[in-house]
Amino acid sequence: MANRLVHATSPYLRQHAENPVDWFPWGEEAFGKARDEDKPIFLSIGYSTCHWCHVMARESFEDAEIAALLNRHYISVKVDREERPDVDSIYMAVCQAFTGSGGWPTTVFITADQRPFFAGTYFPKTSRYGTPGLKELLEIIAERWEKDRSELLRAADEVAAALRTDAPAGIAPGETLITDALAQYRSSFDKAFGGFGSAPKFPTPHNLTFLLRIYEKQGDEDALRMAEKTLLHMYSGGMFDHIGYGFCRYSTDRFFLVPHFEKMLYDNALLQSAYCYAYYVTGNPFYRSVAERIADYLRRELQTPDGAFYSAQDADSDGEEGKYYLFTPAELTALLGREQGEAFAAAYGITAEGNFAGKSIPNLLHSGMLLGGHTELLPAVRVYRKQRCALRTDDKVVTVWNAMAVSAFCALYRITRRPEELETAERAMAFLTENLSDGEALFISWHDGRRGAPGLLDDYAYIVRALLDLYGATLRDSYLERAERLLRRAIELFFDTRNGGFFLNGRENETLLFRPKETYDGALPSGNSVMTDNLVRMDALLSEGGFGDVLEKQLAYMTGSAKAFPMGHAVFLSALSDRLDPPPHVIVALGDPKDAENLPFLLPPEMSVRLLRKPAADYPLKDEKTTYYVCRGHRCLPPVNRLEDALRG
Repeated sequence: MANRLVHATSPYLRQHAENPVDWFPWGEEAFGKARDEDKPIFLSIGYSTCHWCHVMARESFEDAEIAALLNRHYISVKVDREERPDVDSIYMAVCQAFTGSGGWPTTVFITADQRPFFAGTYFPKTSRYGTPGLKELLEIIAERWEKDRSELLRAADEVAAALRTDAPAGIAPGETLITDALAQYRSSFDKAFGGFGSAPKFPTPHNLTFLLRIYEKQGDEDALRMAEKTLLHMYSGGMFDHIGYGFCRYSTDRFFLVPHFEKMLYDNALLQSAYCYAYYVTGNPFYRSVAERIADYLRRELQTPDGAFYSAQDADSDGEEGKYYLFTPAELTALLGREQGEAFAAAYGITAEGNFAGKSIPNLLHSGMLLGGHTELLPAVRVYRKQRCALRTDDKVVTVWNAMAVSAFCALYRITRRPEELETAERAMAFLTENLSDGEALFISWHDGRRGAPGLLDDYAYIVRALLDLYGATLRDSYLERAERLLRRAIELFFDTRNGGFFLNGRENETLLFRPKETYDGALPSGNSVMTDNLVRMDALLSEGGFGDVLEKQLAYMTGSAKAFPMGHAVFLSALSDRLDPPPHVIVALGDPKDAENLPFLLPPEMSVRLLRKPAADYPLKDEKTTYYVCRGHRCLPPVNRLEDALRG
């Protein structure tokens, strides 16, 4: 029989609707039952394309013995971290506090008032290889709850108190933070294979964009070298799907060869933007080609009929990790014929001995062809792969990740000038506006015609960024005006006026154990970093200002937060760089409406631009032609009729 999760909007929760575990979704019903029955809560957090979440489900949550233990001694709660990132943020911090690391599935034991007293990640059903088993853990904690509860609650109080501490006090921002970050990048850079640190290697494209920005502004060849080597090796390895395109989640090794096979919308959107920026900075057509391949994947595999984007594709097929992506030479010769099959296999590193579980992950690490070649054969191989086994797609629409996709297609539009790229961005934003907004109120997710919970800081931060990117791509005031309205609403809901910084959950969100302020740019740039960038950009765009005090407090707060590990705050550092050394600001007074059509392609993406469709008293036309008024730092240049003259000034 189905449990309560059968009615959930989340595909992940519905995956557990047939479990023998008596699951509850997060909410007062579960907390009330825990209070009434004097039981602890077993909290399990994951997401639908998480490989180890599937493993734990098969081993434990589908198991009658484990289900009986959970149903007898606990109130069991399932959370989709993509629908409730606020809950995930709090208990991921808890998990890191208990274990020193985190990940999914996240397993936490909490009280009815949400205080955690034990946490971990994946647990096998029974103990093995030094990892405690879930069965033993459930029995031990149930016994201690009955016989030694005060000790458990003491641990809960200590963890809760520790997690409520705020970041260091704000300090005046300065260039030394950027210099320190560059030193950290250099010391952790893998000179042989690109990327930073040891395995596993995550793409973190915002780090690469920051390095490219520093090269662009300062001519730092080291920064360019680190970014380019990483961009090349990430694409060349098996982390990129050379058959169907798009990037997998991360590399399990230092070579970028063997990935964790799930594909996420957010990784691909951020990487598309990074490769676009690399093309803009270097002019190397390789980067544009990779960005176009990512876009091809997103539209072909993740785009909804209404123009939004689904969340992710699973790592597993037929219960086997990576099966969908693996090939043998024999398969290819049977499909393509001996000559073409052998050539294709040689080009993509597909060998008889294999490189993963006896089969091969296609890659270009030892190929002389930068982009792979044999592209005329790819459609046939793609069709064969889809027929061979299924790959499940999480068809939930997540606001933050779709906003990233809007920004990515704006970036692609600005380097290709193809109208279909802008159309893709605008269709996705139209979907978000219609289905995930109510006036200026935003929502986290959408599935089967139902909205998820009210929006958090990240929803507002990324939608404002996407609207600013749409404004940069079109110079339509409607995008800028909505961005300003949403930014002001976000300040009202989330900003800490006393200490600076934005809380993750706002005045209209559910009250949880505490209100976190996330500042670290991990797999995704934090809402605080993105909001800092939005404030810097908006302050430059709006002649009347209006964000100065909030911006200065935010810069000071983030500087204090980033001081201990500046490398982990790349998006903030990019914003700080633009605040300390502002890009040119231009006001364009149109003499001929046709001149507006090419402006998004002529102006650098970092430049703040205001378009006057009619000349104003303060900004008259020069010689009755379109006139450019450019300011650099605290000095304004004479008006000119040719943009290139202004940018040279």
